This record gives sequence, structure tokens and C-alpha cells, in this order.
Amino acid sequence: MLQQTRVAVVVERYQAFLARFPTLPSLAEAAEQEVLALWSGLGYYRRARMLHKAAQVVARDYGGMMPTTSKELRLLPGIGAYTAAAIASIAHDEAVAVVDGNVERVLCRMAGWEESGRAGRADLKRKIEDFAAELLHPDEPGDWNQALMALGATVCLPRNPQCMTCPLIEDCATRGEHKTLPRARMQSREAAYALCVRNGVGTGTEMEDEEVLLEQRPASLTVMPGLWELPELADPAFPEKELRLMVRHAIMQVNYSVRIRFVRIGAAMEGDLPTFSARGGERRWVGISEAGKMALTGLARKVLNRALLLPREKAAMGE
Repeated sequence: MLQQTRVAVVVERYQAFLARFPTLPSLAEAAEQEVLALWSGLGYYRRARMLHKAAQVVARDYGGMMPTTSKELRLLPGIGAYTAAAIASIAHDEAVAVVDGNVERVLCRMAGWEESGRAGRADLKRKIEDFAAELLHPDEPGDWNQALMALGATVCLPRNPQCMTCPLIEDCATRGEHKTLPRARMQSREAAYALCVRNGVGTGTEMEDEEVLLEQRPASLTVMPGLWELPELADPAFPEKELRLMVRHAIMQVNYSVRIRFVRIGAAMEGDLPTFSARGGERRWVGISEAGKMALTGLARKVLNRALLLPREKAAMGE
């Protein structure tokens, strides 16, 4: 959960996740939609899917016991070199170096290596991995790896590194003067979604009979497949009087400015569903209490919260 997500957002979600899935078998036996529901709002949903699949593989092929070596761990879905090395060295004392972004920065500054673009990235990565393995303390690999990661996270910072307090300053070739490639610019886009409600919704209060129209993203999509969202409008132009609210939402390298159209549908119009969706996935009228427990996209959860249709969650859900 901490990969690409702030600690403040993760804490309560982590506790809720462990309360529902206290053991590996309980996670392995769960439905994917339930796993995604508890991940809703954290983003990068592939992490949840891979965690779920890894639990199923361990339960099926390893008798429910996690592998202990980095080589075996890398065979599990979603576990790459960094995660495998971290688990194996910290939990099982395997002498294998961990290389995350913080460690990369520390070692590049120590050696005086500069990023040279995509063409030279593979060569640089190999040099970093070799350097990390050379420096690794063979008797205390877990402590060493954690110390090096912590050094990058707290002292050898991306900006304004605290060089005068760094224990490696005498061995550092750059002492903070380290050129890196500029970060990719965030793109800006606009989008519009429909907040379709019926049976008295729109009063600003939560009622038992309130329902909202949700649409499931097709499995063929590469981003957030299978999650539930508000119907995206094929035509974002609509009367200003139907504008309920505007929100900003970031997904990966894109900042979205989102307009939300409010559509009130009477109880007598149950079969007359709106036909303006851009994607046209499976749709359902969902009670408000049920919607809060579904695998919603972060944007859908944010809009329902802002519209006072869900109990306000304590976590800051990326707003």
C-alpha cells in the first residue's frame, strides 16, 4: 500500500484490510471485487490484484507458507526484484541487496553517476545493482538494506540533501550536486461524469432508499478494469443548471478537471436509464450504503463524498 501512496492515506486502509484479511488463506479465498473495494481510493489497483493473486498462488502451490528466498519470491505475481530482496533480506537474512529509488539516489551520488536518459538506463541500473551488492553487509543484510533506504529517505533527499549530517560524506563524489533528468510534466485534461440519482437523492442527507447509478469499467481497459464509476459523458457539454460540482483529480501523469452533471430520475422511471455514457459498461442502480462498500474508482468515491452521498471518510482519499 505504501508504494506510490502517502502514509497518512494508508494507515486506516491498512488496518481495515488486515481486519478483513487477517491471514493469507482469508485473502486467497476472497473475491477480487471485495479486495478491490478495500483498496478503493488508494489507486494503482494492479497492486491489489497482484497481492490477491500472489496469496492464491502461495495457498495453492506452497501450502500457505510464503517462500523465503528472493529467487522463489520473484516467481509470485506482483513481486519484483526490489520487493523480493526486501522480504528475503529483512525477514530471512538472505545476503541480497535491496535497490529502491532512495538507494539508487544514494549510490549514484556516492559514485558520481548521472542519469543519461532511457538509452543508458539499463547500463546504469546494472552498475547500481553491482555497487549495492559490493557494499552489502553479508552478516546483517536486512539491517544494512533498511539503513541505506532510510538514509536516502531522510538525509540524502532529492532536493536539499542534508550532506553535512551524512555519514557517507567522505566517500561521496557529488555531495549533493547530482544531476537528474527532469520529471515528466503532468498533462491536463477535462472530463465530465453524470451523477444519476433516484428516490429522493439530492437533498444533501443520507436516506435508506437513495440510489446512485454506477457503471463497471470493462475488463478490456488497461486502467482500473472492473472498478465501478459514475457514467462518463460522451458529450461533456450540458446545461450549466445541471452542473452539480467540479473536482480536480490526478491519475498517474494526468491532472483532470472534472465537471459533474446532476441527473434526477423519478421512481416511476426505473427502466428509463440514461443513454449518454461514453463507455457503456454494465450498469446498476446501487443503494448508497452498498455503494460505499464497492470497488469504486477514487474519482467516484471523491464525488459521492463531495455530494454528501457517503459518510465522510477520515482518510484523505487523494483529495
